[in-house]
Amino acid sequence: MLTIDDISSAFGRRRRRPPEEPTSPFTPEWRNASVAMVLAGEGEGLEVCFILRTERDGDPWSGQVALPGGRAEPGDPDAAAVAERETFEEVGLRLTRGQCLGPLPVQPLYRIGPRGSLSPFVYHLGSDFTRGGATGWRATLNHEVSEAFWVPLGHLFDPRTATRIEWPRPGRPETLHAGIEFEGRVIWGLTLRVLGTFAELVGKRLAALDS
Repeated sequence: MLTIDDISSAFGRRRRRPPEEPTSPFTPEWRNASVAMVLAGEGEGLEVCFILRTERDGDPWSGQVALPGGRAEPGDPDAAAVAERETFEEVGLRLTRGQCLGPLPVQPLYRIGPRGSLSPFVYHLGSDFTRGGATGWRATLNHEVSEAFWVPLGHLFDPRTATRIEWPRPGRPETLHAGIEFEGRVIWGLTLRVLGTFAELVGKRLAALDS
């Protein structure tokens, strides 16, 4: 099972490798977005924060499970700042740069234009973070989020959680998409693609991508 030391070491190895391609300069415009893969817990008890997006017109990911995050705005100094600001706005979780373990590969955002991109970052909240109970953190959701929940990291790699989901799109035939099931919710699409790059970083593969 993965520990935070395993993940930190994987990011360290990645930083020592020469970049495969030049990094595009960050521009704070609507085509660029960032998400935070937020880890909490210690040892083998790591969990990941996910959100369920509110069903609303104009949101291409309406009603889907996602990582907290969103589009860049004028004044955002870099891509990580977008992830940190959006996470606080969506669920009330304040991330710091010192908690950032590193970036994952940038993903294209086909649904908002040919130049759209998504920059994912992995954060670890540390041993002082607690959630629930009288003194722990409780999610404060904005209008874009209907729910925030935590999934054990090991659950994402369990072959028994691999599933398929039908997601209709206007004007297109319904197709089955690979996904990870958790308590009646399905993680799929762009979010699954981001998780796949995380799995590759730590030397694993998501069973859902082979189903």
